[in-house]
Amino acid sequence: MTLLTEVDRSPLDPGYALVAHRRATGEKGRRSPARAAVLLVTAAVLGIGVTAAAQTLLQPAASAQQARDVLESSIVERNDAVAALQQDVEELSAQIAALQSRLVGDADGPLRAEVEAGAVQAAQLPVSGPGLVVRLSDAPAAVVDDPEDPARVQDLDLQVVVNGLWAAGAEAIAINDQRIGPTTAIRSAGSAVLVDLVPLTNPYRVEVVGNAPAMQTALTQGDVGELLGALRATYGIGVDVSAQDSVSLPGAGQATLRYAEVPDGSLPEPLVSPTARATTDPGTLREQSVSPSPPAVAASTPDTPGAGADDEGSGS
Repeated sequence: MTLLTEVDRSPLDPGYALVAHRRATGEKGRRSPARAAVLLVTAAVLGIGVTAAAQTLLQPAASAQQARDVLESSIVERNDAVAALQQDVEELSAQIAALQSRLVGDADGPLRAEVEAGAVQAAQLPVSGPGLVVRLSDAPAAVVDDPEDPARVQDLDLQVVVNGLWAAGAEAIAINDQRIGPTTAIRSAGSAVLVDLVPLTNPYRVEVVGNAPAMQTALTQGDVGELLGALRATYGIGVDVSAQDSVSLPGAGQATLRYAEVPDGSLPEPLVSPTARATTDPGTLREQSVSPSPPAVAASTPDTPGAGADDEGSGS
């Protein structure tokens, strides 16, 4: 009962009651200089400690920083090496074109025109002329690190657009200055889109040399037009198709042709016959493997490019 009586009479702690009395009377508590100095020093020490800890967390470890420096240096060196090799490829391609032109000569006009047209179809030489530019860009809400995000431009989208352009009469195509040739592959690796193992970045600029009005009409009326409309309306992907008076595309240089041979004695006995030997002769396989083919991407076969593009490599 004594405790209950005391609680009923004095519900506040004496310290709280003293503070309330000082506030009511306007009296300020006294703070000794020593106490104030201790509080100031403690606050300064805590501030310095927190700042040092934050800087330590933000700065990478010495080994990690060293590895990063080595990696950055290696990337710069490799990029310089690739640029130098690309320059060598362009110079050698120009020399090969000059030698071919010299061997053909000026007297045989049809043969020279056929050689030049084949070089353009093989994407070996730079070309220029009127055409189209198709720009595809990821949607603003796309997740950069998610390769499966439908709001991003996929490799399949570029394949469909390129094949549709070939079918619409394109004479030469390049994506972000990467020329599309007979052996060009467009695929994805993680979150990157590769054209012949060269990673491309968003936005994607598909440049085409050819009859712009005819290609625009064909794209609008075909499956490519439906795809572009769905990409824009459903996923918010940026799509822009514009006609250009002049489009210049770089050359890809000489292509490396590869072929396969059947090793001796590797065929099953039922296939070893005079007819089988004739069809599997290494010389026949080699001729078939190096036969020219029109540019194609994915599974569709484009129309054979015409000779309307101006061949910069031949001086036209």
